[in-house]
Amino acid sequence: MDETGFQDEGAEQAPGLIPESGTAKSGAGDGAYRVLARKYRPKTFEDLVGQEPMVQTLENAFETGRIAQAWMLTGVRGVGKTTTARILARGLNYEVPGAAGKPTVKLEQEGTHCKAIMEGRHVDVIEMDAASHTGINDIREIIDAARYRPATARYKVYIIDEVHMLSNAAFNGLLKTLEEPPEHVKFIFATTEIRKVPITVLSRCQRFDLRRIEQAKLIGLLRRISDAEGIEISDEALMLIARAGEGSARDSLSLLDQAMAHGAGAIQADDLRQMLGLADRVRVIDLFEHVMAGRIEEALDELQAQYEVGADPAIVLTDLADFTHLVTRIKVAPKSADEASVTEAERARGRECAEKLSVRLLSRAWQILLKGVQEVQAASKPLAAADMVLVRLAYAADLPDPGELMEKVRSGQMPLGGSAPANPGSAPGGGGAQAMAVGGTAMPGAGGNGGPAMQASARPQLAAIQGGMPQAEPVRQTAPETAPAPETQPAPAYALKNLRDCAALASEKRDIPMKVAIQRQMRLVKFESGKIEIQPTEDAPADIAGELGRKLTEWTGQRWWVVVSRSQGRPTIHEEEEANQQQLLSDAKSHPTVAALLAQFPGAKVVDVKVQISEEDEAAMADPLVNDPLLNEALGNDEED
Repeated sequence: MDETGFQDEGAEQAPGLIPESGTAKSGAGDGAYRVLARKYRPKTFEDLVGQEPMVQTLENAFETGRIAQAWMLTGVRGVGKTTTARILARGLNYEVPGAAGKPTVKLEQEGTHCKAIMEGRHVDVIEMDAASHTGINDIREIIDAARYRPATARYKVYIIDEVHMLSNAAFNGLLKTLEEPPEHVKFIFATTEIRKVPITVLSRCQRFDLRRIEQAKLIGLLRRISDAEGIEISDEALMLIARAGEGSARDSLSLLDQAMAHGAGAIQADDLRQMLGLADRVRVIDLFEHVMAGRIEEALDELQAQYEVGADPAIVLTDLADFTHLVTRIKVAPKSADEASVTEAERARGRECAEKLSVRLLSRAWQILLKGVQEVQAASKPLAAADMVLVRLAYAADLPDPGELMEKVRSGQMPLGGSAPANPGSAPGGGGAQAMAVGGTAMPGAGGNGGPAMQASARPQLAAIQGGMPQAEPVRQTAPETAPAPETQPAPAYALKNLRDCAALASEKRDIPMKVAIQRQMRLVKFESGKIEIQPTEDAPADIAGELGRKLTEWTGQRWWVVVSRSQGRPTIHEEEEANQQQLLSDAKSHPTVAALLAQFPGAKVVDVKVQISEEDEAAMADPLVNDPLLNEALGNDEED
């Protein structure tokens, strides 16, 4: 066992010897190179990095004799599920003649069965890959073999990797044996998709969630292995590898293997960035500051410079999002800056940015960057797409906060009247973009100068926000003598009276999903101008009321509130149409002529009824007197009839 705490998987030397310094020997007898992830695979529970809660649970269970019949190991790739399963099988069958004869987690020396188990060739520890053995026949072989006692070990252990790949029949076939296995049989399952495992299987196992390895522990692991291999590597390079590994030991060791080949014995951060397509973290912070300050020209130049040295635009935006997250964490939890994974530059400049930027602004930047990364990954020209994301982010960062504006208006610091000062330099980059003003405060990125039209649209929004709060008497402005007299408010373009009108409007707007939802998933309780009460059907989406309200408001220009009522509503439009059609079919079948025809042709049936209106009836229905509501009310005609 070497100084890393891991034993070389193929080494023949006695425990305690260290691989020769400066060599990358495989330890295998045939001289083939053995990758670091296999060469330094953990052999004992003490070697497992970042899984202390699971080790503590197993140690207590072994000491008290409360050994479960099955374990379920889950976690992301590369955290050690299969390795943990082998170590657990070794602990169950640990035996040293004259020293140890029962299950234990303290594996100080190599036992009788240890080497064969860890190499995956022990006759009583059977490993099966469920991805290639998914059927009931494979499980039937396990069930038949489980009846026989182990050949040499204490327990017969079945390790099934990627267990979520088993078929439903295979899972069902395993249930009885898994619930009441022979006393000499233990099951260990490993999976990365725990939600795909049936609950009937999970309830029969002890579940252990293997956690992602913390960056500080991962950096320490990489440092010990690098020293054992005689590789010179900087701390910053180790940090870059640990970040790219995302908590996976195997991914991190694979990257270290690649970096060793790339650096030829010495690994520097610049070489690693070039290999991974990363940008310098300091330059990422520079880019962040340019964007948040609205210096769009400098930001685009910086992105171009990083692209020319090999940085991937999508990774640059991802790093920007990571730094935005770091600044936000420092803003709300200052201790986050003291973590070992944070560099000194990130710590110092992150604190400066946290003092200057608000949480709302950081949240807005985070949302834009998340959406922007997806756009860049899907774009045919990633650099151009990244440029547009930075432009969007710079202009959004320079906009005033809506909450602060409303507070100023509410407190009287910013009246709704007034004109905007000329401020061409307020837009990002100082490029002379026009600004829209509310009471003297410029909002870059919009045209106009805060004239009467803008002020008129702002007043109803302010009244809706302020509600019934006491307010000061508004300042009345005298209109110019040349101003035209105010006109009456035009009638709304759409006069909606029922859900059928709403469905017709959705059809006119070519929103077929909303039309179908109105017809099939809404039971009308009450319909008023601007307010609709509905009772959604069981299959209706949870946000159907809000979605209908938003779309009606957008389509009509009038505010509509759609609320869910607990009262029983009328049948849906589709249900009413089906009921009417059934009534027409029933009436048609009872008609003497149709009944006679059906009697003459056995097996014939009425499948549909269509009502034809004559030209005289159409002319009568088009008569304005016939359609006059006052006349119909006076004559006692029912509109529904």
